[in-house]
Amino acid sequence: MADRIFPKSAQNTVTRLPKRGHYDTDTIFGILDNHFLCHVSTVHDGQPYVIPTAYGRDGDTLYLHGSSKSRMLEWLADGRPLCLVVTLLDSLVLARSVFHSSMNYRSVVIYGHARRVEGDEKMHGLLRITEQIIAGRWAEARSPNDLELKATAVLAVTIDTASAKVRTGPPADDPEDYALPIWAGVLPVRQGYDEPVPDPAMTQSLPLPQSVVQQTNPDTHADRISL
Repeated sequence: MADRIFPKSAQNTVTRLPKRGHYDTDTIFGILDNHFLCHVSTVHDGQPYVIPTAYGRDGDTLYLHGSSKSRMLEWLADGRPLCLVVTLLDSLVLARSVFHSSMNYRSVVIYGHARRVEGDEKMHGLLRITEQIIAGRWAEARSPNDLELKATAVLAVTIDTASAKVRTGPPADDPEDYALPIWAGVLPVRQGYDEPVPDPAMTQSLPLPQSVVQQTNPDTHADRISL
């Protein structure tokens, strides 16, 4: 899909350190595709609510899922405004002063609305969420049955507008602080997977599935250094 730009508006414009703002889909979708956990917020009866949940992206659409009895999903299904946030932490930025200490990060803020999906799109949404979490797992595991589908709600989030904010690089201390005898620099953050632990209830001795092998091999998905 060709790179596009979300027009700046009062809603999505980065106002604090605007040079860190990005509005192109290459940056925004690139961040989204490097993670699977988001925080979704909305307002109900004047009270803000926020929940962490998994998502799956398919083009301009993000799929969310949860219990069919979830209050949050029920509220969101009526099309009310929502805000969805994804953050990747890349490193701690340790400055000579506490004030200038920071983090290198990549974050996306999405504004949009959701609709409940059923039928083929519901199954497709579940597939996209599963594959976002661990690629290849959908084909290895049993598909949802009718009872499980009934107990699960799937929402499709339409992205109305979005922006990304990215910080990279070393500390930016005050000029007079550079002579201080204080170590300063960047402490990279890397999140990965340890050795798989088989379910003790397994009745057969089975090799690791390819989806798990891919995640535990350090040479695979090398760009996904921050989950």
